[in-house]
Amino acid sequence: MTKETTPPARETTPRRRDSAASRDRLLSAAGELFADRGFDRTSAREIGERAGVDPTMIARYFGGKAQLFIAVLRAEADRPADLLDPDRLTTLLDRMDRHGPGPVIQAGIRPYGDAEAQAAAREELQRRMVAPLRERLAREGDEQANLRAELLLAAFIGVILSRHAGVFEHLAGATTSELLALLQDLLGVKGHETTGG
Repeated sequence: MTKETTPPARETTPRRRDSAASRDRLLSAAGELFADRGFDRTSAREIGERAGVDPTMIARYFGGKAQLFIAVLRAEADRPADLLDPDRLTTLLDRMDRHGPGPVIQAGIRPYGDAEAQAAAREELQRRMVAPLRERLAREGDEQANLRAELLLAAFIGVILSRHAGVFEHLAGATTSELLALLQDLLGVKGHETTGG
């Protein structure tokens, strides 16, 4: 008769949850989805799935989807973008060509259904893009600095969104350098040289 042996009990250490990593994954996934689809068309479930984190953790870490959206905006906070600065315009155009227009740019043409998310996006759009233009124009003596800043930004946003929509064949097919030169002319950027192709 053989004696049955019981396999040694495995030590079960509870899997340590890394809340900081989960929070970062949620921020990253939400940033990608909000940039791609906007706030309203992105669900908490989709964010959780992309992050590999239970979507209920959004409420725990951030308070809800709107607060997560605000956290994404703040995490992505970039230095203010003076569109009339040739280097800054180049950087913005390159980034938007690579990643598409983000949630702040999208808020400029499509209000979000959530009032808190819309207010946060509007505040960031004003801080990052309108204010630097308005301040430059005011320094240059423009008596309509507020209106002109919003008009220039609206033109820029329209070009970027139209380019990514692919509706205009030549705009969608233009190289970044071609588009940059034409945008500089459109916006009245001083001190640039227009180069072909």
